[in-house]
Amino acid sequence: MSEQNFNSLANLSPFELKDKLIAAASSDTERLMLNAGRGNPNFLATLPRRAFLTLGEFAIRESERSYSFLDSGFGGLPERDGIVQRFEAFAAHQDHGEGVTFLRSTISYVKDRLGLDRDAFLYEMVGAFLGCTYPTPPRMLSHTEEIVKAYLIQEMFGPLKSDGEFSIFATEGGTAAMTYIFQSLAVNALIQPGDKIAMATPIFSPYLEIPVLAEYGLDIVDIRMDRTADWQLPDEEIAKLLDPAIKVFCLVNPSNPPSSKLSDAVLDKLAELVSAQRPDLIIVTDDVYGTFADDFVSLFAKCPRNTLCVYSFSKFFGATGWRLGAIALHHENIIDELIAAQTETEKSATDARYVTLTSEPRKLAFIDRLVADSRAVALNHTAGLSGPQQLQMALFALNALMDRLDRYKDAAKQLIRRRYQTLYRNIGVTADYQPNDVNYYSLIDLQEISKELYGAQFQAWFIEQDIGTAFLFRLAEETGVVLLPGKGFEVVDTSARVSLANLTGFQYEAIGKATRRVIDEYYESFTATQR
Repeated sequence: MSEQNFNSLANLSPFELKDKLIAAASSDTERLMLNAGRGNPNFLATLPRRAFLTLGEFAIRESERSYSFLDSGFGGLPERDGIVQRFEAFAAHQDHGEGVTFLRSTISYVKDRLGLDRDAFLYEMVGAFLGCTYPTPPRMLSHTEEIVKAYLIQEMFGPLKSDGEFSIFATEGGTAAMTYIFQSLAVNALIQPGDKIAMATPIFSPYLEIPVLAEYGLDIVDIRMDRTADWQLPDEEIAKLLDPAIKVFCLVNPSNPPSSKLSDAVLDKLAELVSAQRPDLIIVTDDVYGTFADDFVSLFAKCPRNTLCVYSFSKFFGATGWRLGAIALHHENIIDELIAAQTETEKSATDARYVTLTSEPRKLAFIDRLVADSRAVALNHTAGLSGPQQLQMALFALNALMDRLDRYKDAAKQLIRRRYQTLYRNIGVTADYQPNDVNYYSLIDLQEISKELYGAQFQAWFIEQDIGTAFLFRLAEETGVVLLPGKGFEVVDTSARVSLANLTGFQYEAIGKATRRVIDEYYESFTATQR
């Protein structure tokens, strides 16, 4: 592909460019393509899936009790009374496998640790599996909400105390959560065309692409992380948030693609700024990678009044295909306060929007407006995540809550961190581990690696050539390796994003060697110009 053609691809989303890189990498049918561009993990949690299947068998038997006389594959709605006793009888006749043991433990756990009624819990789970009734409430099943709430407190709050006074909206993955948040902020006049929205960059590219769409028309302000300080936010960048024209601040923490969590010091500075000088600032924190970090604390815990938390079960539990996400918002929050303080004209507009839901639309909480807006309001009664999805979400959350020794979590973290070391060892450079590193992704800084391998003159030449996209296509065409451009995530240096979650250790060794091979070829071109 010519340089001119490379330039024509500069504005593509990295996830759209990925398809063209895959095509280039697939040109040699005799060679294995290694796609490390997208972060779909190749590991997953098996125990909560076993439990799902086991509960399914029990749920079918419960359904068949109602119409067994028809003898025609006909079932009915389960009955709540005595359901735990019937499950114990069912479990006694099973092979005592992991699924049965897990489910028996959950029934004990939700009563002892969460104060839930065992029969009500199991009845909800059985009905969720069967999917035989509309999920009620639409926002989230009540017992599932309490379970996921406990999970988020465990994973997002660290040592900080939570009063638990927040609500959750179960969504079709984290991407649906993002969509719903922007939609509801806009229709409730909390963001309007021409407003400023701040982004902690580098960041997951859709956060850069959504605000500039015609329906939002927002002006993005970069709050840029410092690569030389392990991708933390410098004081001068945090200070940009003092601008009252900035209505919303979005961040992914731990970051994507640098894959570093914000330090306690940075979180404290953000919390102090918001508390003392920007109490009106709306914060959206996407914490999908928080469970891979050591001692993680979310801004949702540090700034509870101002923060919407987006979480997805997709990465940690290997569940991208399940589409399981959540939006969490504290009951006392700035968004509802801003809505209450709007002009009469603005309130009248939203009155008309939500009047079919309640006789007092002005009292409708923002979290419930999210639910309604997700189904264009008119279909609010059929909003929300399906029952089977919510069941699997609850089982994932319970798996983490009951894993007292963090065996699954430690195994997942060790797996991706070993791959990180393997990758850089085979490029030929040292990969130092920093306390805030997560390593789900890594940004291969081609400029810095060029300097480390062959000196400052080669680095200067490498930068001058502006070969970021060309490098990726050359890597794909010559070696079959697919990486994504750092530029698409608002990274300044010429770099490539590699996922450390979706291939084997042996394959990351091959990616490291392939990357080094292409760098060496560019160095040969450089030395030819010096003769």
